[in-house]
Amino acid sequence: MEVSSQQETASLVKTLHDNISSVLIGKPDVVQLAIVTLLSEGHVLIEDAPGVGKTSLAKAIAKSLDCNYTRVQFTPDMLPSDILGSNVFLPSLGEFEFRRGPIFSNVLLADEINRTPPRTQSALLEAMNEGQVSVEGQTITLQPPFFVLATQNPYEFEGTYPLPENQLDRFMMCIDIGYPERSIEREVLIQHRSGEPVETLQSVLSVKQLREMQQAVRNVRVDDSLTDYILEIVDVTRNHPELTLGVSTRGAITFSHAVQGKAFTEGRDYVIPDDIKQLAVPVLAHRVITRSLVRESQRNRATEIIRQILQQIPVPA
Repeated sequence: MEVSSQQETASLVKTLHDNISSVLIGKPDVVQLAIVTLLSEGHVLIEDAPGVGKTSLAKAIAKSLDCNYTRVQFTPDMLPSDILGSNVFLPSLGEFEFRRGPIFSNVLLADEINRTPPRTQSALLEAMNEGQVSVEGQTITLQPPFFVLATQNPYEFEGTYPLPENQLDRFMMCIDIGYPERSIEREVLIQHRSGEPVETLQSVLSVKQLREMQQAVRNVRVDDSLTDYILEIVDVTRNHPELTLGVSTRGAITFSHAVQGKAFTEGRDYVIPDDIKQLAVPVLAHRVITRSLVRESQRNRATEIIRQILQQIPVPA
């Protein structure tokens, strides 16, 4: 990109970051990860306790973009057609008409995605991986950009359906938010006295600008030594004694795209080792399965193992 373009891009990224951060106060790293996922054409799963801002973050991102946005509250009785759409018979015309579901939008907030059965969860697979939907005997291409923000509460098991590995693999990142510091939480309480801050957000990025930035991310240079560094990390996960499932080839490709996005958001047209080290946990931890029999300890142990792997592998010079 030209220098002027780089400056303009840096300004757009900062404006987007500041806009989202005005709602999710005190969590700049979380906001950056979400923006990296968006610009890298991935999807993000926000996993944390109730009431820490998962839905607020998702809505803030959607409202910051001048595009079509749909929120779906997932429930146990939902069917795939509730997401994809279905044919409706029109008696006056004597024919069927396809009514599109909420998936036909630019930003889809899948709230509490683990509250719906696997059959309905799987309705998102093709859309997330290929940007298209096959329904009622026809294949329909989704209008880019298509960005899924899903939320789930990992501490509540009753009435939930754990996301299968093939569904988790479609998410570029799995991130958590965590409780804010007390001083930040005080600001949040004051901010909410006059209503929900996210409702007053204005869009700061057009679809055209977003698409141009997503295309530019693909041009960020990844040195051959860093590609080998990524592959070495991925290979170790496949042979680690404490892991029963390592990172897939799709996971490796996604990892490479994510680090390009990370470099881009920091105004660089090249990737550095720190990009890889900083994104390893959010991109890889949800793609591996540990030997732990306790469900709730899976993610924590996977995170520890990924960090240990990073310490073991030499960083390219």
